Amino acid sequence: MTSMTTNHVIITLQDIRREYNLGVECIHALDGVTLELKDNEYVAIMGHSGSGKSTLMNVLGCLDRATGGSYVLDGQDTTEMSDAALARVRNERIGFVFQSFELLGQLSACRNVEMPLIYAAEGWLSRRRLATEALDRVGLKGRIHHKPNQLSGGEKQRVAIARALICKPSILLADEPTGNLDTKTSHEIMALFSRLHEEGQTIIMVTHEEDIACHADRIIRMQDGKVISDLPTAEDPASRYRKSTQDEEAQA
Repeated sequence: MTSMTTNHVIITLQDIRREYNLGVECIHALDGVTLELKDNEYVAIMGHSGSGKSTLMNVLGCLDRATGGSYVLDGQDTTEMSDAALARVRNERIGFVFQSFELLGQLSACRNVEMPLIYAAEGWLSRRRLATEALDRVGLKGRIHHKPNQLSGGEKQRVAIARALICKPSILLADEPTGNLDTKTSHEIMALFSRLHEEGQTIIMVTHEEDIACHADRIIRMQDGKVISDLPTAEDPASRYRKSTQDEEAQA
């Protein structure tokens, strides 16, 4: 893994709260989350179901607004941004990778990758060139005309990653990116993420799998809407135990 960098702070969360009212009950999905994330960090966010990790991902991706607190993205306070401004942030500065790929079945891999550029009003020739380059970057140059039903699960996720990268986002947000993949393909996708990180891409990944989180340089663990630990992967007790177990299995 690449060591943690000392680059500038790209995300600052201060006392972020997200509350939902269910009848007379108030659910504290996020309960005072304070974090700093730096440019070119590779971070895994972990926690059991209901821990708040997905809600945090939605807030970081400007897909949801916090109920309280401050979220500054690369020097800009998103708290008071209009919906249109947040949409521009999502399209231009954040790339999304989902567990279920979210590809349009009737479109080729190339056309799927082009989609964010259509919203950015990019010209057709430029869209095609950039989409082809993005697919080549993830090892799919020979699959540009294939539709999703002609691709394996790993290839579909590579298309989704290429689409996430097409606008050269500051941050790549990955929500359970290996959740629908077998073990071998999961390792291939994680190797791709590691290479992108080495090339300078900031990556924030939500996962519940310890072996997947171990690919990151920093692990943030959540419980009941709070951050309960935030450590470099090498210092995270669960990750150290996981690595020790893997080493013992390899030697057996």
